[in-house]
Parts: sequence; structure tokens; C-alpha cells
Amino acid sequence: MSAAELETKAVVVTRAEARDGPLSAELRNLGLRVLVWPAVSVSAADTGPLEAALERVQGFDWIVFASRHAVAAVIERLPAAPAGVRIAAVGQATAQVLRQRGWPVDLLPDEANAAALVSAFAAQGLGEAVKILYPASSRALPTIAAGLTQLGAEVAQVEAYRTEAATLDVEDCRLWIARDEIGAVTFASPSAVIELENALGKEHFDRLLSQAAAVSIGPTTARELSGRGHASAVAESATLHGLALTTLRLLQTRH
Repeated sequence: MSAAELETKAVVVTRAEARDGPLSAELRNLGLRVLVWPAVSVSAADTGPLEAALERVQGFDWIVFASRHAVAAVIERLPAAPAGVRIAAVGQATAQVLRQRGWPVDLLPDEANAAALVSAFAAQGLGEAVKILYPASSRALPTIAAGLTQLGAEVAQVEAYRTEAATLDVEDCRLWIARDEIGAVTFASPSAVIELENALGKEHFDRLLSQAAAVSIGPTTARELSGRGHASAVAESATLHGLALTTLRLLQTRH
């Protein structure tokens, strides 16, 4: 792709963020034109169950975080890491947010996905009756809770935030697709894949990804696309920075 095309073709951001959000800023800093199509929205959950779990947090051996949204929900109610409770994070992006807030990260798998986290726990061994608090999305897949339970842990999964469909200007999105002015579409979660297809309709979604490169933040998101018949590049690191860099390099090498 030529420099002129790079300047013309837009990159779509589908994660829940505003026009000046972190991924959009990363992409613009790399010289890319950005369209923000937030296919999902993140909102507060019923705080009762999470607050009740945090009131007895000293009764847990581990807290497992699978996203920065879960970190934000917990730290809003528990600013300091609880003494004696170990912390696990699924990926570098989540670990980075924890460390920025002064929380330790005791377990971080090599790959940023739920199966890798379960494997990391299995490798170090879980004693009997280990209690794990898992603050999760309303759409959390069963991989973490089921996997840790199979290892013998007692897992308390509580809803920390809600992931829901966002309202898109669908007609405007379809006009961009019809004009073939999109070079890449970034996906930071499986929910973004699901909801963008639901919003656009399968015909327009398929047309978009036949014209533009799909870029996934990790293998779980890539599998969601693959299940819909679309291959995607996977970010070199499971962070927004890695997603942005991979998007730039993919656009530079496409013909």
C-alpha cells in the first residue's frame, strides 16, 4: 500500500472508546486516519455482588483479572491491593493497569488468553480448596472459571461490569464500506466482532472484511472472526500499542 493510500484509507476502532480514546490516539500517532465505530459499550454492573465479595476479600487466595475494565471496577472500591492475596492478570495490558495503580502481578501467562492463564496456574500447581475471586464481564466466556475449577480451585465469579451492544450510525458505516475507504478494522474483544456484525448485518460485515484487513488483539478474538469465515492478523503483543503497531505494519505491506 502506497503512502498516499495510507493517508486515505481509514482504520476502524470497534472497542468501547471515545474519539480521543487510547487506541484511536495510538493509531493517529502513527499517522493513520481513524474512524471510531464502538460496537460495544461498557457500563456498570449491579455493584452488590462485587462489593459483597470485596468485603470478604481476605478470604481469597487469588484475584484473577481478565480485563482493564475489571481492574477499574475493583480498584474503585478497593484502592490498595489486599495483603496476602495474590494477583493474576490475563495479559500485558491488564497487568500494566494494575501496576500503574500500585498492585502487584504475581502471575502473568506468556500468551494473553484465558487458556494460557489456566495453563499457567496448572504449571505452578493449585492446592486443594484454593479460593479465587474472578471479577468478570457480563459476557465472560467460561474458560477461566471452568478451567480453574477443574484444577481444584473454588472460583467465585462475580459480574464487575456489563458489556453490551452500542448504538452505531449504521447508515454512515455502510456508506464508508460502499466507498471502499477502509484499510483495516481493529478488534479488541470477541464481543466487538459479534456486535459489529449484528449492527452492520452479515452482508455488509462480510463486504467490509473482504475489502479491509482485520486485526485482532489476541487469539480468542481471532477465533471469533475465523468462525465467521474471516482471517485476521493477531497483534504482536496483546496491548493497544501492539494492536496499533500491527495495524500499521499490515497496511504498509498490503498491496
